[in-house]
Amino acid sequence: MDRARKQFTFRQVRFFFFLSTGFFLLLTLVNLNGRGEYGGFFLYTSIQFIILMLHGFLLFLVHKRRYKDNERDGVSKGLAWVLLFGVFTGNVFASLAAFYVVKEKRTATTILAFYMILADVLVILVSLVNLFKPYVANTFVPSMILLFSVLLIHLLFFFALPFIQKSTRNRKRGLGILLLLTVVTGNLFVLFVLYTMFIQEQQKRGLLEKLISYPAPMIGLFFILFLFMISVSSYGVFDYGDAITNNYSTILAEPSLAHPFGTDNYGRDVFSRVIFGARISLIVGFVATLVPFVIGGILGAISGYFGRRSDNVIMRSLDVLYAIPDILLAITIIAAFGASTVNLILALSVGAIPGYARTMRANVLQVSNLEYVESARALGANHIKVLVKHVIPNAMSPMIIRSTLTVGTAVLATSSLSYLGLGVEPHIPEWGNILRLGSSYLESQPHLALFPGLAIILLVLSFNFLGDGLRDATDPRLS
Repeated sequence: MDRARKQFTFRQVRFFFFLSTGFFLLLTLVNLNGRGEYGGFFLYTSIQFIILMLHGFLLFLVHKRRYKDNERDGVSKGLAWVLLFGVFTGNVFASLAAFYVVKEKRTATTILAFYMILADVLVILVSLVNLFKPYVANTFVPSMILLFSVLLIHLLFFFALPFIQKSTRNRKRGLGILLLLTVVTGNLFVLFVLYTMFIQEQQKRGLLEKLISYPAPMIGLFFILFLFMISVSSYGVFDYGDAITNNYSTILAEPSLAHPFGTDNYGRDVFSRVIFGARISLIVGFVATLVPFVIGGILGAISGYFGRRSDNVIMRSLDVLYAIPDILLAITIIAAFGASTVNLILALSVGAIPGYARTMRANVLQVSNLEYVESARALGANHIKVLVKHVIPNAMSPMIIRSTLTVGTAVLATSSLSYLGLGVEPHIPEWGNILRLGSSYLESQPHLALFPGLAIILLVLSFNFLGDGLRDATDPRLS
């Protein structure tokens, strides 16, 4: 392994060591808050401490060897193989660090395939928590069999990657199998793996490899897709009744194996409510971003391309809307039409349209003056064809980057409005609703607000990391 690759491996191991340290400190905080009453959390924290020490020793070995050429270190590789199994304790950071040490010849496909397997394992671990409950969903057993089968197939696919990539025929066979598995499990990393297998354009491949080289956006992408996958699999492995049915025999129970996040003042399992709340946050966040993305993009493209009267009418009208604060506009819409998921999406979408329209207009103004657009016009192409075929596709990159950054804002606004009682209906398990109930017990049961608050923070940070990574990967000044 050459010196540049060793330097890259060291940076990856160091970054994931900091994340492992943060994970351990968070578990320590939970134990201190529980004053030793959380039982299983103390044992789990002790295991994570051992993993953290091994991770630190691996970082020391990688740091020691990074400036030495043509020297193999069996100790660091052996330790990395041990840390690979850290994923079965939920510590994906140690496993990712070990992967970069074990796998010297890495490609974009192998890295994404490993993330795909980690997502499978983490979803299975979260789903197995249901075994400690008094009862499980009727579909729990077949759903778990399906999840384990998918993991096995993904493992076989990972180890067979060199053979699959040898011919197009083998790739197409792998394509059909993995696409089917994506539909039933929601593991969208499969799509990214297949994209890297079939992509041919050097520019797009270079962009993807550059994005993968940044660990922060990849961790953000992993957490987002993990939440999406657990939201899909929760239909089979989790019982929705645990999240909405009052159980007065378990009111305000401490965190335990049966209730990892405890129970609220109605006896509902907070862990299940956080899991099901991910659906609402992801759906509202994506839809509330997609609607202004489409509407604002169309208005901005028309305004920037045709200009003059169209520009004045569209942009001056949007300036009026832009002058109203987003949160005030959202509160006004919800107060007028009532609190519901649809009204919440509408409230968040309307205020975001002017921003997307301005971004698209600026991009279209720049692209419209390029030579290939002038050539298309000279060849007799009509304005609609030029706009749809040449201008809009080449003006989409900043819009996509903006959307990844604003999804996190939409998620945060969703939770904020629900916390104020202006979001989704109060009985629906949504992170803002869970946080609002938990805030009433900050002195006696602080974990009721800690865990949904952490879920909100991590999801918003994940979108921000992903957006920053896309922006850096597409910035030619950073090439």
